[in-house]
Amino acid sequence: MIKISGLDELTRQLDQAQAAIDEIDGEFGTVSFDPHDPASIEAAIQQAEVLIDAKVQPWADNPLVAQLADGLKEQYRNAIIERAAEARLASDQE
Repeated sequence: MIKISGLDELTRQLDQAQAAIDEIDGEFGTVSFDPHDPASIEAAIQQAEVLIDAKVQPWADNPLVAQLADGLKEQYRNAIIERAAEARLASDQE
């Protein structure tokens, strides 16, 4: 008989990751920023990160959830920067 250790821990982490995914599914909140003000853009990014951290806080010690949160933070950072750039371009064309 082969005994595989660590499956209980992996199962627990996967269950927690699923709970975190269920929690972050949907809207986190709203951030607003001035696309012409780099400090405002950075503040919006920080606010988005705080919102994400708040949603996954119950599972903060889970490495799978931490990786998920880091990926979401990067996606939101990129989305905010992209929207700011688009808004600046649109206002320059007016």
